Amino acid sequence: MNTALTIAGSDSCGGAGIQADIKTMTMNGVYAMSAITALTAQNTLGVKSILNSTADFLRDQIDCVFSDIFPDAVKVGMVSSVELIEVIADRLKFYEARNVVVDPVMVATSGASLIKDEAVDVLCTKIFPLADLITPNIPEAEVFVGKKISNETDMMDAARKIGSMFNVDVLIKGGHSLNDANDFLFSHKKNLSKWFMGKRIENRNTHGTGCTLSSAIAAGLAKGKNVEESIALAKDYISHCLEASLDLGKGSGPLMHNYLLNELS
Repeated sequence: MNTALTIAGSDSCGGAGIQADIKTMTMNGVYAMSAITALTAQNTLGVKSILNSTADFLRDQIDCVFSDIFPDAVKVGMVSSVELIEVIADRLKFYEARNVVVDPVMVATSGASLIKDEAVDVLCTKIFPLADLITPNIPEAEVFVGKKISNETDMMDAARKIGSMFNVDVLIKGGHSLNDANDFLFSHKKNLSKWFMGKRIENRNTHGTGCTLSSAIAAGLAKGKNVEESIALAKDYISHCLEASLDLGKGSGPLMHNYLLNELS
């Protein structure tokens, strides 16, 4: 069976982070493993507190996974401190990790900051060059390029700039009042530009959509799909998760990651 490792933070309400990643990878047909960067106390209304893993403990988690069940793909999500980013970069290099997808999680759906300012530069310089694909949303991409992204042309320009800066494939996710669900891929290595069109789904419950998309892409790569195929399959999966219209919590609720299991309930 193909395997995938998620290196990310835990979400106590189960809609994002490690919990969303494991659900997504499992539903996309790979065996999921985890290395937890932080514990968060949060729900659909927001993040109350964050307790970071120590650098040594994170290193031990990653070493235990790679030395026993080598992952076919790795997804990197929330990493809030310089020390943890450096550990991840060191271990990914040491094990020559393959099919690395980085979701540069900076702000929760609720608006809470999830990364320290000084960690952003280290994430860019140490993790991005090790990645096969990074999946920033529009606000995150704006941080990397240092300018506002106001339209689809700006999205394309930003993807090309980020890809060229870090020699990595970039998928900029739409939304955030710019478009419905259209994402733009720029492959610096292949010199490929491609739009992945999405359909509008009326659902206010979008907690964890970024985690879910990146994990589904990692699952596709783990199974031997190329980047474009993995993105297309991941977007189809997330559309079904949204269409299932799970409605939990008082804020922006989680997706129904297990929509395929409805008939068993």
